[in-house]
Amino acid sequence: MTARSTRCTTAAKTRTSRLAAVAAIAVAGSMLLTACGDQTDSATKGGGTAANSAPLFSKLPADIQKAGVIKVGTDASYAPMEFTEGGKIVGVDPDIAAALGKQLGVKFEFVSGTFDGLITSLETGRQDIVMSSMTDNKKRQEGLDDDGKKIGKGVDFVDYFSSGVSLLVKKGNPQGVDSLDDLCGKTVAVQRGTIYEDTFKAQAAKCGSNKLTIQAFDTDAEAQTRVKAGGAVADLNDYPVAAYIAKTSGGGNDFEVVGNQTDVGLMGIAVSKDKTQLRDAVKEALDAIIKDGTYAEALKKWDVEGSAVKSATINAGK
Repeated sequence: MTARSTRCTTAAKTRTSRLAAVAAIAVAGSMLLTACGDQTDSATKGGGTAANSAPLFSKLPADIQKAGVIKVGTDASYAPMEFTEGGKIVGVDPDIAAALGKQLGVKFEFVSGTFDGLITSLETGRQDIVMSSMTDNKKRQEGLDDDGKKIGKGVDFVDYFSSGVSLLVKKGNPQGVDSLDDLCGKTVAVQRGTIYEDTFKAQAAKCGSNKLTIQAFDTDAEAQTRVKAGGAVADLNDYPVAAYIAKTSGGGNDFEVVGNQTDVGLMGIAVSKDKTQLRDAVKEALDAIIKDGTYAEALKKWDVEGSAVKSATINAGK
């Protein structure tokens, strides 16, 4: 429905619906962090070698083995999933990536950019994968826009996380919002290019003449700021993200989560359709860390155990 990299430059920005200092950063004015990498420590620090003893190193494509790095596109403004703290990208996704890296024997190097440009970064070869709390759906798998028009070749997903979405409103819920239907005739804020924007668009059609106005921003932090200032009544995020923001922003005094989770779905690690060997290696590594317990440890660290998947799947999103 939904900033990721070492801090190089800063600019105003907001997310795409992903625990501590970040919420304050997100609401105050988000950071757009670009062209920075080397965020996640893993088993290998340099180029790969034939002597690499990681269990699944041999499953990787030769170019990845040689480089010793998997380049990861992300939008690190989505705590607790991925955000920047102390000049480093941290969160659920980087911790899962670190565990994957130990199985594969390479380093996952995170680079932050705007969410709606992440799939393009795969198509141009700038990144090898996208790991950014991205919902796996048929539109992205097939490279379609909102109208069903073909705009790209699409991507494959290795599904690793499950979550529903929740509404985030100003503390005290002054507009009495409890569901999407309560938004008709009001203004909402959301991160551009996310499934949350799609959800609001679908609700706007349902509202009809009782117009729902949607304000879309580059980052979720900007959307949060709009809600906090009273310019919009609600933002929409994955439940773990919304709950984290409500708990941490302004010491828990800025926002609250309302209503029930809806549209529970899968998040996936996106891989170009012409890199099936890399996709399958990542899937096998995910199954390995689920089996050995390091996946569960990463989720427990961020209090999101309820979003665990039982096994890795490919393109299981709807």
